Amino acid sequence: MPYVIIYMVIHLKNFFDFTFLEFIDYLEKNGYKKYNALQIFDWIYKKRENNFDNMSNLSKNLRFFLKNNLKLNSLKILKYEKSIDTYKFLFQLDDKEYIESVLMIHNYGKSVCISTQVGCNMGCSFCESGKLKKRRNLNFYEMNEQLFLIEITLNIKINSVVLMGIGEPFDNYENVLKFIKHINDSKTFEIGARHITVSTCGIVPKIIQFSNEEIQANLAISLHASNDTLRNKLMKINKVYSIKEIMDSLKYYIKKTNRRVTIEYLLLCNINDYDYNAFELANLLKGLNVYVNLIPYNETSKSIYQKSKKVQILKFYDILKKNNINVTIRKEFGKEISAACGQLRSKEVDK
Repeated sequence: MPYVIIYMVIHLKNFFDFTFLEFIDYLEKNGYKKYNALQIFDWIYKKRENNFDNMSNLSKNLRFFLKNNLKLNSLKILKYEKSIDTYKFLFQLDDKEYIESVLMIHNYGKSVCISTQVGCNMGCSFCESGKLKKRRNLNFYEMNEQLFLIEITLNIKINSVVLMGIGEPFDNYENVLKFIKHINDSKTFEIGARHITVSTCGIVPKIIQFSNEEIQANLAISLHASNDTLRNKLMKINKVYSIKEIMDSLKYYIKKTNRRVTIEYLLLCNINDYDYNAFELANLLKGLNVYVNLIPYNETSKSIYQKSKKVQILKFYDILKKNNINVTIRKEFGKEISAACGQLRSKEVDK
């Protein structure tokens, strides 16, 4: 009688899919203690150790259990490009999809812009990532691993996080909220809530919901237009939620949280950068606890738009300033590399 060989496929859980409380529960259900969770989180998030065998203060039995039940990485860094103050990472996921993250080095610390979806369905005409439609939401662990892999690869400590990469964060609301709370935890990345920013193109019901969460993370609105006619052309979402509806939700957020909102405004040459756009924007925001972040456009080979001229950027800035609107001009990062949102992923998909 011939022998029959049976192969058993063991499905390993991903360590980065656990919050600290979830991990305590997982270990206790398997006969281990709360202090073991503290030890393991310290090894991984503080010492940045990604090999269970090297966790010397754990028992052999526990290390054996961890190796046979958990995996520490599912994302792979396919490549990264670097400039003086910017690193652009291209990640491959378990299902062979691609996402990207950008590390920006400021004089006050290191900030990472992460992705929340594979592709995006918002269809903003100026956005590279929106040209590749949404395939799926990122899981909690896939957002978590972006930070861990960047820290361990460059041997750095990330000081702030912006959810402004590929995807619309509020279209992946539950995972995003879990991620924000997790990276704020002192047992993990310990990033202050006020150093975490969520950017949305203006999904009004989710802005209201976010207002009621009682967390201190920052909110940014990608507005990019001073009136509905223009915004309808630039951003499909405006046909669902008008500028008035967005402004009403912002007023609710500000009243509820007493926090300032960032208004992102991408300057496109001869599209939304006229003087009258600046005056309209000033009237729209008058009296609100906001500040405007003027963003010079990062052109790509597929761009149908051009970056505004420097003289017009400064003029736009001056008009807002003279109308008592808090405003900054964002420093340009990664002009010499594929730093536009979705650009590196787009190149890989095109291959």
